[in-house]
Amino acid sequence: MTILELGFLTLVFALVFGVALLGLRLANGTVVRGRLDAVGMPSDAPAAGPAPWMTKVVALAEPVAKLSLSDDAAEGSVIRVRFLNAGFRHPWAPIVFFAAKTSLAIGLPLAVFFGLSISSSTFGSNTLLMYVLGATAIGYYLPNMILKNITKRRQREVFESFPDALDLLTVCVEAGLGIDAALTRVAGEIGLKSRILSDELNLVTLELRAGSSKEKALRGLAVRTGVDDVDALVAMLIQAERFGTSIAASLRVQSELLRTKRRQRAEEQAAKIALKLLFPLIFFIFPSLLVVLMGPAFIQIYRVLLPTFAGTN
Repeated sequence: MTILELGFLTLVFALVFGVALLGLRLANGTVVRGRLDAVGMPSDAPAAGPAPWMTKVVALAEPVAKLSLSDDAAEGSVIRVRFLNAGFRHPWAPIVFFAAKTSLAIGLPLAVFFGLSISSSTFGSNTLLMYVLGATAIGYYLPNMILKNITKRRQREVFESFPDALDLLTVCVEAGLGIDAALTRVAGEIGLKSRILSDELNLVTLELRAGSSKEKALRGLAVRTGVDDVDALVAMLIQAERFGTSIAASLRVQSELLRTKRRQRAEEQAAKIALKLLFPLIFFIFPSLLVVLMGPAFIQIYRVLLPTFAGTN
């Protein structure tokens, strides 16, 4: 076995081991444990701060992340907001992300190059270069796509659960609670439906208890979620508090608006179903139906007409 083959096998082993370890870490929280936490019966509480293994990973990833992580403060704040929208609040999240991005952009083309080099097929220089450049592009943009997908799913859950939380907030305010106590109550109740929104509202209440201003805490909620409806609600609450208008009436109008918007979005998705079904019908279902319905007729025509034409000739 050559050194090139040994290097390729080592790289494949490291990649498979890393994927398996990541899968075990992600599958650590079960559905039952999540439901127990939602109803107020938490399982084993995790220790405060990052795990020791994560600290070691961050220490190893920091030199690699510096190759693609910008030092500009303005760009760093934009990157920080992206990770907040995805639900990653730890300061080491950008380090791990850019380290993975750099490692994939370097390791994936090397793996493709080694794999094509030791394969039995022969590739030209242009073909090999095309595969290597394609693997580099995939390795560089794959983390961005994953982060964007996580952000989109998180924002969708917040968008779908926010009208219900707003209804609860309206009921609490109309019952006589202040906005701070109402947020605390809603954060505890909405956790049965959306853990993400519950965590965000709990963070707002913690900031208020720590002495932060209400405007700053609410604007932080809008920045962390990245949802336009939350931003509109935050602006409405700030304006209502400044001008002394009725918060309950404003919440009721905003709740009705968000509920209408959610219904219109569902209707829009339902209207797209016919167009989305058109391509599977044309390329998969219609040919199958044609074979089933017209196949016996074509066979019968072939059996009857072919001997007739042969006899005529």
